[in-house]
Amino acid sequence: MASKIIYFTVNGIPERAEFPGDCPAQDLKDLFRSAAEAGPHDILKLYNPKGNIINISPSLEPNSLTSCYKLEVVAADYNSAELTGALGFNISSMEKRLQGLEKKILFEVGETPAVVYEMKKQVDSFREKLENVEHLSWLGFFKDLSEGPHKLSPFYHKRTLHKTREECEHVREKFLQMSSLEVSEELRQYLKTPTFDNWQWEDAEIMVLLQVMYTDLDFIATFNIEPEVLQQFLFEVYRHYNNIPFHNFKHCFCVTQMMYGLIWLTDLKSKMENIDLLIMLTSAVCHDLDHTGYNNAYQINARTELALRYNDISPLENHHCAVAFEILERRESNIFRNLSSDQYKRIREGIIKCILATDMTRHNEILNKFKSILPGFDFTNKEHKDLLMMVLIKVSDISNEARPMEVAEPWLDCLLQEFFNQSDVEKLEGLPVSPFMDRDKVTKPSSQIGFIRFVLLPLFIELANLFPCLEQHIIDPVRKALDYYTEMEKALDKEKQNWSQSESGAKNKEAADLQPEASKPETQ
Repeated sequence: MASKIIYFTVNGIPERAEFPGDCPAQDLKDLFRSAAEAGPHDILKLYNPKGNIINISPSLEPNSLTSCYKLEVVAADYNSAELTGALGFNISSMEKRLQGLEKKILFEVGETPAVVYEMKKQVDSFREKLENVEHLSWLGFFKDLSEGPHKLSPFYHKRTLHKTREECEHVREKFLQMSSLEVSEELRQYLKTPTFDNWQWEDAEIMVLLQVMYTDLDFIATFNIEPEVLQQFLFEVYRHYNNIPFHNFKHCFCVTQMMYGLIWLTDLKSKMENIDLLIMLTSAVCHDLDHTGYNNAYQINARTELALRYNDISPLENHHCAVAFEILERRESNIFRNLSSDQYKRIREGIIKCILATDMTRHNEILNKFKSILPGFDFTNKEHKDLLMMVLIKVSDISNEARPMEVAEPWLDCLLQEFFNQSDVEKLEGLPVSPFMDRDKVTKPSSQIGFIRFVLLPLFIELANLFPCLEQHIIDPVRKALDYYTEMEKALDKEKQNWSQSESGAKNKEAADLQPEASKPETQ
């Protein structure tokens, strides 16, 4: 296939990129990243000559110096400049390089050399020291920390748990400036796919993309939602997601984007009422509001305020619902304010059902009910539709492994970091430690293999039984992910075995060297 030549500017300086027309999207992004000298976690934004945001993909149209694209590099918001400056390097960047090296060697050679594991071990050890020191600070062992809403979040980069007013206002201003931007048709279509890469987008742009979803599903016109009210609602949602590794605003976006994609892929617009689609999309947007990074088991065992308030029954999910309707109680952010009382009642009931369905302790109950109605599924049956809506938000909530590996794997890193944070605190507080969260027992493959095999695939397969078109979109990628982590686990086991044998040999040699001279065998 013929090569394409793209001209673009970075900080006003013209650049040129040449690539084959069949170039993989990730390779093209890496090419742009290299040309812009961007870091591995920096966000790349590409604008066409009209100033519209466009997707970095092989379908980019060739251009000339007189019609340059504009490439903007945005520093990733989850890297701490303070820590990077103090250390002289970026830990996350180092981890990403090691991951890339490990993948490359694993695919080319079939096993990972001991030196790579040793480097990973050293990086993990250093990160753990930073995290544990941060835990001590967060738990109040250092008296110079201020109390109140700005307590430090328990992970290594020092950000407050709740967003600061300055941070929110900066993002709000940028969002409002961008909210009237035209989004290209290519980007609109890409937004409907499970392959969408969330790591390209910063928070203000994510709000623009959420606005596009509400517009493209005809919610604005159908439910008379004023644009400024929708913008205020999305800003309040952004403001109420916390600075934690996984259950943050970007996770909210990923879940909503997958829900949006599933609506289009399964043609639900022709099968369900618009009000049901509105319930599902808004539930996805609100499903983890004000999550603090500690699951229901921790809430219950620690007897937190949430556990006491909700009598140990889905404390987090009940809280997410309550925060959502607190936002919707304010007239300026109530996107349902022009609906009838009956419509509002139906929406409230639907959102509560959907968000409460994301409590994983209810997983088998919901899945078994859904399986039982599948043979005679009827879109006119309210009970059937309610179960489908619950299954769709569950699928969307745990759908990262259905995405391309370069999108999914960083999310696993974030999830494990949040898990490890919790288990560290559980140990310090003398609470039961969740085995799948213990940094001393869990590896990436061990955390994923059982989850994919016994949770993801059974759920996804049942949904695909109703919508066979989803087989290629969400089941095939999950099976590939299972193969990937299975191979990784085999390589880890083999490496551990080799390590154990070499250590055993070294100990035997050391013991032999320490034998008294008289007891040593004579040599010729």
